[in-house]
Amino acid sequence: MDKEGKMMIFLLLMAAISSPVFGEEWKASVVKNLDALVGSCVVVPCSYTLPKEQRNLGRTGIWFRSSQQNERIYSEDEDDVLDSFRGRTKLLGHLNQNNCTLEITDIKDHDTGSFCLSIEISSTSKNFTFADDCVEFKILADPPEPILTNPKTAIEDHPHSIFCSVTHTCTSHPPTLTWSMGKKDDISEVHKEIKPGTWEVLSILTFTPREQDDHSELTCTATFHGEERKSSSKKVMLYVKRTENYNHIIIPTVVGLGTAVVFGFFCIFMVKKYKRRITELQSRDGSMWNRLSRLSRRIRSGGPGPSRSDHRRPTGDTYMGDLPNNVNSKSCAGQKVSKPRFPSPKSQPKSCNYKEDLDDGDDYINTADLNIYGNL
Repeated sequence: MDKEGKMMIFLLLMAAISSPVFGEEWKASVVKNLDALVGSCVVVPCSYTLPKEQRNLGRTGIWFRSSQQNERIYSEDEDDVLDSFRGRTKLLGHLNQNNCTLEITDIKDHDTGSFCLSIEISSTSKNFTFADDCVEFKILADPPEPILTNPKTAIEDHPHSIFCSVTHTCTSHPPTLTWSMGKKDDISEVHKEIKPGTWEVLSILTFTPREQDDHSELTCTATFHGEERKSSSKKVMLYVKRTENYNHIIIPTVVGLGTAVVFGFFCIFMVKKYKRRITELQSRDGSMWNRLSRLSRRIRSGGPGPSRSDHRRPTGDTYMGDLPNNVNSKSCAGQKVSKPRFPSPKSQPKSCNYKEDLDDGDDYINTADLNIYGNL
């Protein structure tokens, strides 16, 4: 390869290496499209670069209509600004830091069209216009509605969070989000950029739902900056799931079972009590009857009767039983003698002194009882 060919290749390589560097010296980065709410504000993010030899020189920025460069919407000299934009525009960034961000307040219906940036070097009175990096506004008459997000069903007495968000293009004065319920301590906000020039305000409401909050409406309202204070709202129906509680079943069941158990124990106690009483009565009456029955069988069979020193029971056809000593025999003369049988209260001859007979009868039975048990 000859020298001319080598030289040509070297020049091409140098051009390829140096062209991107020099080509990026004058460049601006501006958002192409933004929404602008009438009565509110809009912030246009902007940055730029310039040649290295001019970076230490003083400079000024100008924003103008792309169709007419002399129709300036922003300039350091207010007299150069259009009357319709005067007092409504300003730079939020510092040009020395390559920040050319523009803010426009009190957006009007006629703020339409495309707007571009121009940088002017103060010492040389030269300027560079970024005609290819311009922003265009979409004018909104009504504010955007907030978006309500209820990620899950609310549960009674459990912390629950609901999210409300709204987009905007005015980072210097973002909209405020308010709730129809809850305290400030229950609300937190997050600001994030979802795309260049468009931001989102996210409000998080955390509260503890109650039973009475079920089927209630919850409202989130977004209020935008501006004299008109335009606002929009969104409602959501709140459904509260009751905590799984079986007390309404358990308590009546326990009360019923407890009542049944107490009643059952009471019935068992009463049955045992009456059975014991009946057994006592039967035992008392049965023993007396058994003793009298055995005595009657002994008398009928002619066997030896109960012996007692002071009361002997002779056997014979005219047996009437011993009479008490204090009975008057004369007054009882003439009574008929009954057939030989076991004496009973009805067949036993009555004495004149009935009370004494009863007493003697008791003594007799007791004595007989003793003799009977003694002979068994």
